[in-house]
Amino acid sequence: MSIVQLEHWNQFLQRYPEAHLLQQGQWGQLKAAFGWVPVAVVSGDTGAQVLFRSLPGGFTMGYLPKGPVGPDWDALWPEIDQLCRSKRAVFLKVEPDAWEGEFDRSTELKKAGFQPSPHSLQPPRTVALDIAGEEEDILAAMKQKTRYNIRLSERKEVDVRPSDDLDAFAQLMVVTGERDEFGVHTGDYYRRAYELFHPSGMAELLIASYQGKPLSGLMVFARGSRAWYLYGASNNHERNRMPTYCIQWEAIRWAKAKGCTSYDLWGVPDYTEETLEAQFSERSEGLWGVYRFKRGFGGQVLRAEGAWDKVYMRLPYMGYRWLQKLRGLE
Repeated sequence: MSIVQLEHWNQFLQRYPEAHLLQQGQWGQLKAAFGWVPVAVVSGDTGAQVLFRSLPGGFTMGYLPKGPVGPDWDALWPEIDQLCRSKRAVFLKVEPDAWEGEFDRSTELKKAGFQPSPHSLQPPRTVALDIAGEEEDILAAMKQKTRYNIRLSERKEVDVRPSDDLDAFAQLMVVTGERDEFGVHTGDYYRRAYELFHPSGMAELLIASYQGKPLSGLMVFARGSRAWYLYGASNNHERNRMPTYCIQWEAIRWAKAKGCTSYDLWGVPDYTEETLEAQFSERSEGLWGVYRFKRGFGGQVLRAEGAWDKVYMRLPYMGYRWLQKLRGLE
């Protein structure tokens, strides 16, 4: 089994500057601090970082987010199978790094023993912005109201700067989670993400403030030509100053300065664009309010290639699926 250590995995990834953020060694380290066990496997010119999480009964689940990395998946699967069995994995979930229609590896995955899964761990649908052009072009692609709000926040003296105030950011996340009724990570999680990604230039924390008081925070990530907006928050005060608009714009500008040409706004309701556009003005639950905000920045609604499961233990897997259905996740 071709298991490699973190240093060698990071060296392998240097051959693939477009490898997804979730395949970076730093992402594995982040998840290792919060209950997952990352293991990297390389076979020739192809590899994958697999995350394992404990399940009841001494079993585990394996998760391969946004990979494998490299062209020869067929040669890699036997290595990963051996790894999964050594970890007593009930199943392995794979979410390939591709958009629907970009390429089809379903025949290859089925041949390797995978089956389509109804449950993704990452948001399947997103809005991606093309930021290859000039700033004026990026602004021109936005909705008029969004451009107005960006400029309004500037007129209302909202100041956006890079920051290392993780305590302020974590508190903003708590406020946002309570207001918009969604779960947030602990402050330690955001701090660890910043400590792992910021030193290499792959992440920045921005804080928007007015008269020294934090109004909004955003953590943006970048690698290769892609950037991702993963975490953002705002408090309940001075919302008329539109801090979430100017901070998003500054994050886009940061990503562009890093050489990125695509900016992933990371997560909208999993419906077709026609349905999203028909219903967003009437719905606010879950990610619907998020879509209302994100659509204003322009871009294209994209859906990731679906998740796939490879089952190693049929009965425990059926139990896992049953629990997912009880939780409303299928």
